[in-house]
Amino acid sequence: MSVTEAPPLSTSTNRFYEKRERIIYAATHLINAHGVKGMTFVDVAKLVDLNTTSVTYYFKRKEQLAAAVMHRSIEQLENLLAQSETAPSAREKVANYIGASFDLHARIRRQECPPMAHLSDIRTLEDPYRKELSNRYIDFFRRLRAFFGDTSDDRLKALNVARTHALVESMFWLPAWVTQYSISDFTRLTDRMFSVFDKGVAFDSSGWDPILLNPADSSETHPGDMTNAFLRAATHLINERGYRGASVNRIADKLNVTKGSFYHHLDKKDDLVIECFRMSYSCVSRTQLRALEMEGDYWLRLSSSMATLIDIQFNSDFPLLRTTALHALPTDIRSTIIERSNRVARRFAGMLVDGIAEGSVRAVDPFIASQMMMSTLNGAYELRRWAGPLPRDDASRMYASTISFGLFADI
Repeated sequence: MSVTEAPPLSTSTNRFYEKRERIIYAATHLINAHGVKGMTFVDVAKLVDLNTTSVTYYFKRKEQLAAAVMHRSIEQLENLLAQSETAPSAREKVANYIGASFDLHARIRRQECPPMAHLSDIRTLEDPYRKELSNRYIDFFRRLRAFFGDTSDDRLKALNVARTHALVESMFWLPAWVTQYSISDFTRLTDRMFSVFDKGVAFDSSGWDPILLNPADSSETHPGDMTNAFLRAATHLINERGYRGASVNRIADKLNVTKGSFYHHLDKKDDLVIECFRMSYSCVSRTQLRALEMEGDYWLRLSSSMATLIDIQFNSDFPLLRTTALHALPTDIRSTIIERSNRVARRFAGMLVDGIAEGSVRAVDPFIASQMMMSTLNGAYELRRWAGPLPRDDASRMYASTISFGLFADI
C-alpha cells in the first residue's frame, strides 16, 4: 500500500473527511522523513493527487496540518493507554502497554493504520498549536504515570516520573530497531522487554555502587576550540528547541559571535548536527571502553557506564545530542547515525552477555536490554530540571534504577 492509499475508511465516511484523512496520512510520512520544516503543501498534494489549493481548503497553514498530524499521534498514544490502564495491577498495566505498543507497530508495518509522527517536532510549532499539543501530551504522560499509583511522598513522585519517562523513551525508540524483527517475533519481544522493566538487568542483591568515569578526550574538548564551542551551543539548543528551533543565528548569538563566524568553522547546519552526533557517540563509546578497563565484575562496569552517562546528561555543559534530531537529517545520513548508535548498543549487549555468563547480570535479552539502555540514557537529558532539586547521586541512582532494577523496585 502506498502513501496515497491510506487505510480504508467506512463507506459512511464523507468525501471531505476521507480526503482530510489522506492528507494527514501523507503529511505524517513527510514529517517522519524530513521533519516539519521539510514537509510542504506541494509534496503533500503530490502524494494525495491533489493540487496545492485543494490542500489549503482542508488546512489553511502548514502548521495547522502539522498540528493535526501531532494530535493524531497523541490520540494513538491515548488509545494505547485505554487498552492498558484498566488492568488491576501496575505490572499488568505496563505489560499491556508494551504489548499494545508492539501491536500498533505491527499494524503500522502491515499498513493497517498510519504511522506515528515524531512528537519532538511539537516544540518547533508556534502557539496556539504548541501549547495545545504540549498540554495534551502532558495529560497523556500523567495518565501513564498513574500506572504506578498516586502518592503524597515527594521522593516516590519523583521516582514515578523517572519510571514513566524510561517507559516512554523505550517505546519511542522502537522504530529504530524493531524493523530487524519479524512481526511473528513481537509477542516474544514484548515478554523480553517487560522482563527488563519488571526486574531490571541486575539482581536485587547487586547494589548500586558505580564509579564515575572520565570519558573526556583532550583532542575534542579543548576549551579554546571555536568549533567545539559551536557544537556545545548547538547541542543545548537542539535538545531544547529541536532542529528547526536551533537556527544558526541563535547558535551564533549564544556564543556572541557573527553568523559568518559559524560558516567559517562549519559548512552548513546539517554538518553541525552530524558532528554533534559524532561527538555524542564518541563520548558513549569512550565511557564504555573506560568501563571495560575497570577491575571488578561486569555489573560494576555496566553500572559505572550508566551512572557516568546519566551524570553527563543531568549536569554536564556538553550533554549528548538527543536522537530526536535524527529525522531532520537526510535519510542516508540518518541511517549512518543509527548504525553508529547500534554499534554502541551492541557493545552494551556484549557487556550484558559477559555479565550473564559470570553471574553478575540477570539472564535478559541482551539486544533488547541494550536498546532500552540507549534510549533511557539518551532521554535522560529531558529530566535535567527533574534532577536539579535532587542530590546528584540520588538523581542518577533513581533514574538508572528503571533499567537496573526495574520499574517496580523499592529504591
